[in-house]
Amino acid sequence: MANTADISRGLIIKLDGSLYTVVEFGENKTARAAAKVWAKLKGIDNNRSIEKTWNSGDTIFPVRVERKAYQYLYKDDTGYNFMDNETFEQVAVEEKLVDAPQFLKDGQEVSVLFNTETETPMSVELPDKIVLLVTYTEPGLRGDTATRTLKPATVETGAKVNVPLFVNEGELIRVNTKTGDYVERVKEV
Repeated sequence: MANTADISRGLIIKLDGSLYTVVEFGENKTARAAAKVWAKLKGIDNNRSIEKTWNSGDTIFPVRVERKAYQYLYKDDTGYNFMDNETFEQVAVEEKLVDAPQFLKDGQEVSVLFNTETETPMSVELPDKIVLLVTYTEPGLRGDTATRTLKPATVETGAKVNVPLFVNEGELIRVNTKTGDYVERVKEV
């Protein structure tokens, strides 16, 4: 068993029948009372964010998680389908477990987190930044680089991204999958 001294950022724990990941944690010490450990938790199997406080030394229940490299194949009625790069086994995952489904493209590498107790997928994480092709945007004007004005663009996955005025249709751009923001223009992959 683990206790509150084992809490760290990114640790996944079981609390009240649900799984949560530790986003932030700390300790409150006072002269008169016993130390308390607090943590901000983000739900993995639900969309809740909560704060929890324990007495120092209380028992917590960490869940062992395994991260595996998978490749995105397709989407159908069962959800998003991924293939293990080593065993070629396929797994279907619900849309709510994929962190940025609008940026998934065929053949893309992702990380799938598995609960080792139940061997079920808990979440799918895309790389922090990916390169996408701009399929439609209004044409840019020559010399429009002085201001940080943005225009909407549609990328190859169908997602909409705000890009600077100088980005044109057919160009490759790097996109932050966590925020959905344009990062930079890419010359060649």
